[in-house]
Amino acid sequence: MPDTAAHGGEPATPLAPTPLVTRVVVVACVLLTAAVSILGLVALWPSGERPQTQSFDYAVPGATFPKAEVVSLTEACPAVVPDAVDDAPVGSPDCGQLTARLDDGTEQTVRVPPEVSLSGLAAGDTVTLLRLPDEALGQAVEQGATLDGAYSFAGVDRPVPLVTLAVVFVVLVLLVARWRGLAALVSLGVAGVVLLGFVAPALLRGSDPVAVGLTASGVTMLLVLYLTHGLSLRTSTALLGTVVGLALTAVAGVAGSDAARLTGVGDESSGLLQALASDVRLHDLVACGVLIAAFGVLNDVTISQTSAVWELRAADPARSRRDLFASGMRIGRDHLASTVYTIVFAYAGAALPILLLISLSGQGVGQLFLSEDITAEVVRTLASAIGLVLAIPATTAIAVVVAPPPVAAAGRRPTDDPPGYPAGTAATTTSTAG
Repeated sequence: MPDTAAHGGEPATPLAPTPLVTRVVVVACVLLTAAVSILGLVALWPSGERPQTQSFDYAVPGATFPKAEVVSLTEACPAVVPDAVDDAPVGSPDCGQLTARLDDGTEQTVRVPPEVSLSGLAAGDTVTLLRLPDEALGQAVEQGATLDGAYSFAGVDRPVPLVTLAVVFVVLVLLVARWRGLAALVSLGVAGVVLLGFVAPALLRGSDPVAVGLTASGVTMLLVLYLTHGLSLRTSTALLGTVVGLALTAVAGVAGSDAARLTGVGDESSGLLQALASDVRLHDLVACGVLIAAFGVLNDVTISQTSAVWELRAADPARSRRDLFASGMRIGRDHLASTVYTIVFAYAGAALPILLLISLSGQGVGQLFLSEDITAEVVRTLASAIGLVLAIPATTAIAVVVAPPPVAAAGRRPTDDPPGYPAGTAATTTSTAG
């Protein structure tokens, strides 16, 4: 019988079915994961009215946000150096002035920050202004506030470029991945609903961030994996590998943030959050962020490892489990090498302003870790990498056990040869020696 496996057909030796006991154990583990995730969702689900604070809203009652078209924009005002305010250049009195035309045809001139002037904003772009009502404007003047007028700059109107970019992304995904891409887009929407509908409200109500992160990851994982990759034993194996990786990442994240004594207040946003939402447990928020950030990378790795093991088994049904694990790990090491520096560069890209401040400070490395911002990024990176590194051998081992067992090929039997040897070498050598 010709060996059609080399030509992309069915393997020369049919695959043996995965034992029933193994299937039952996998299904039981998946059901247990689903049950724990659902129980966590029910227990942590935010009930009642979502906490809100009016002090976070900078607009007074009655304020409006009209859109306007940019007519002209003067050069940016020179930046003011905090340590040398008296010596800082003042610049032209007309610097940083933006003139915009409202829908009724009137024009308003407002002052904009230097970064806005340098962002490439030009005539024809659309901006949003803030217009204070007459009563609020009068009260502010009476209290001694200095205002240029009823209008001020609120922000750049960005829906058009963002929607255009999103449409291009969706079209490319559908063209390249087709139905699988559609499933991935739906999964992305599901993840967004979980984050906005469950994670944010639950954290604002003071729920344990690590429990919220694990629950959200579990629910999203169950929906996304099966929706994108189908209901199969292979997908279930990847799911179990992801569960192991998430558990290890959670341990590394909690241990790292505890050992580094992170407060969770590292920038203006977290400081503002602490002031406005005192129920949020900012210390554990670091570990929760690690879980959510690592979830996507773990999914990628576990799916790839599981698929690699299944393909290796299909290519050589007689390969021993030990040799199958060794071959899978060789693929996993290559994947690991690229994924680890992917994580590092992803965090470095997000923390680029911090890296520039590090370079500007000229301080030693030891002094830099006194900063909460830098230490938190390091903990996030290392905790995610630890979970990823350990998830690869764990997923490979699970896949080797769950994948179809080795079968006897023509002229040889399944063996447990040392890793790196062709399957059946020991048996063939013994037979020849005899």
